[in-house]
Amino acid sequence: MPTLPDVNLWPDAEHALDYLRRADSIPHRVEGEAALLEFVPVEARRILDLGSGGGRLLALVKSARPRAQFVGLDFSPTMLDVLYKLSDTDSNVTIVSHDFENQMPPMGMFDAVISSFAIHHVSHERKRTLYQEIFELLVPGGAFCNLEHIASPTSRLHAGFLQAISWADEDPSNKLLDLETQLAWLCEIGFVDVDCHWKWRELALLAGVKPSVTSAAPMD
Repeated sequence: MPTLPDVNLWPDAEHALDYLRRADSIPHRVEGEAALLEFVPVEARRILDLGSGGGRLLALVKSARPRAQFVGLDFSPTMLDVLYKLSDTDSNVTIVSHDFENQMPPMGMFDAVISSFAIHHVSHERKRTLYQEIFELLVPGGAFCNLEHIASPTSRLHAGFLQAISWADEDPSNKLLDLETQLAWLCEIGFVDVDCHWKWRELALLAGVKPSVTSAAPMD
């Protein structure tokens, strides 16, 4: 599937607002989010949300993990305006302005890193290095849960996905990559219990855990 690696429309206010208008209508999204919640550690005290957008996932996970401290990271001025209003009313939420096409800034360690339909906007090379940086941000036993937009195996299936979500055209900012490659990367980096825990067409939940210091070798 063709990609346009130099295109990123998210700084554009109209593009960001158009996504926010349509975000709640994405079919089966709630199912994927519910699956993601299952893999966020119950005892998590610091959680990083990569590409927080309008704060939908952050608010959902916060409602399920109310004692946790949250860091929401985004770079779209439109999204940041929404997120800053959220953090103004909640002392447990900190917002960081950063484009994760670039190396992640120092933010301390996290018990979980979550993301929803964000990482597919960076180049494939950056996806790989970003996964490595996420691994390094996690404490031993920490979880990475990525509800992601992935590539279909064929152009026919991709066209069917666009029809199913009632979107006429592919977002030119998307740089979609197949599921298998990304799962393999997580394993290579050192995550354990790596799997796709939920999938509907091009939407999938990829997750893995940073091994505890005392963890035994993973079972075959």
